[in-house]
Amino acid sequence: MSGFRYGMIAAVLLVSVCFLMGCTGGGKNVSDLLPGNGPKVVGKDIKMGDITEFYFTYSSSTNPPEFQRYHFSVKDGTHRFYHEKREGNHWPLTEKDITVSGTRELSQEEWQTFFNYVKDGKVEKRKEHLESGGRGPWLFLYWKGDKGKYQEFAFPSWEAKKSFEDFCVKLKNLR
Repeated sequence: MSGFRYGMIAAVLLVSVCFLMGCTGGGKNVSDLLPGNGPKVVGKDIKMGDITEFYFTYSSSTNPPEFQRYHFSVKDGTHRFYHEKREGNHWPLTEKDITVSGTRELSQEEWQTFFNYVKDGKVEKRKEHLESGGRGPWLFLYWKGDKGKYQEFAFPSWEAKKSFEDFCVKLKNLR
């Protein structure tokens, strides 16, 4: 009977160590499995006033390489939109390769339109992506309460992503 008791104590200790060290398998930490630590939904868990920045970036090493970034932000209470395109015949393209860029202040209506496009999207804990050759887009939403971790964004559908890109093109073409 004492062997069983020692076995139970060892099992409890092993589970406790795994809990403290985050050993759950599948690359997840035990803390990620606790209520409230899963994906966040924009509009439900993340309100419009909580958003501080949003990045949409695609980059490709094709010949010729491509790079386009759209950045939405809040600075001193003002909503802003920034875009940049990089062009060149080498990889990677750097800030020296920016050929088109611009910044504009957004109206409250334009900010609401931006929010409507990201609404119902999911924000998850950042993950390391080791796949190669992908052009993105890489999407990150920074918000009050992201804890520096919950920032990787996904649109609710391909159609929502496409509509968002069309919106960004309209914004960058406004004079």
